[in-house]
Amino acid sequence: MSSETQPETPPNFWGYMPEEEYYTSQGVKNTKSYFDTPNGKLFTQSFLPLDQQVKASVYMTHGYGSDTGWLFQKICISFSTWGYAVFAADLLGHGRSDGLRCYLGDMEKVAATSLSFFKHMRHSEVYKDLPAFLFGESMGGAATMLMYLQSEPTTWTGLIFSAPLFVIPENMKPSKLHLFMYGLLFGLADTWASMPDNKMVGKAIKDQEKLKIIASNPRRYTGKPRVGTMRELARVCQYIQDNFSKVTAPFLTVHGTADGVTCPTSSQLLYEKAPSVDKSIKLYDGMYHSLIQGEPDENANIVLRDMREWIDERVERYGPKNY
Repeated sequence: MSSETQPETPPNFWGYMPEEEYYTSQGVKNTKSYFDTPNGKLFTQSFLPLDQQVKASVYMTHGYGSDTGWLFQKICISFSTWGYAVFAADLLGHGRSDGLRCYLGDMEKVAATSLSFFKHMRHSEVYKDLPAFLFGESMGGAATMLMYLQSEPTTWTGLIFSAPLFVIPENMKPSKLHLFMYGLLFGLADTWASMPDNKMVGKAIKDQEKLKIIASNPRRYTGKPRVGTMRELARVCQYIQDNFSKVTAPFLTVHGTADGVTCPTSSQLLYEKAPSVDKSIKLYDGMYHSLIQGEPDENANIVLRDMREWIDERVERYGPKNY
């Protein structure tokens, strides 16, 4: 294709290579589909290893304003190349799923909607006897924790959190005055995109070249946060902190010490308060919020290596010996 006929923005983060060709080059098979739920259609993707037997299934949730495409899928592809069947869904209001863009007025419903797809795959004939893990990044970590709390404890073999949102940094917290004033409108302002955004993307991405790629994602939400979203995230963070005592599954939580979007305290509190007997925490000195998508490759590879070691060990420890 000549440069004159190419769109200004490539259709994918890797450029113009056809999708199937790219995924094959990465050693995975990708499928895209829509999953019907009572709350609307979810856009879903699967990433399956091409040339190896599946060891377990992993169910991934992206962060605020993002989607399962663009750079987030690099995480999905990595896990798939390690021998895992990966399933991901755009959250309601995100990417190609139904819902008002980036409106998270009821996080319990948002989490339950993705969970319905994840459980559908987890209990399917192919995967029901294999270990199964939930993975959540950033605000997707909060959604993932809600999914875990909404599930029977035995549903999930383990949990992986990347810079999860369980504690909002002081400078990112919504103004109580703003929320109070909007609250006087009896819900009319709930969907308004009128809260300060505190330049979240710039605080999340260290590698400037990757920041440009992330910023070129045509499905990324770039508007201001909605009133109801910020109110609900503040509520959910407190709810999760109050329920750390219910986390009994094995888990790994990782955080950069220079994270300006979600507090490293999120991971530290979970590690301290969860009664799980198999729990791990990794803090990466000087790394920003987006540990895999936004750090230089050498840093991202350290995080991925730690995740791989952790999940491989849990499959060996808890999984069937004949998979």
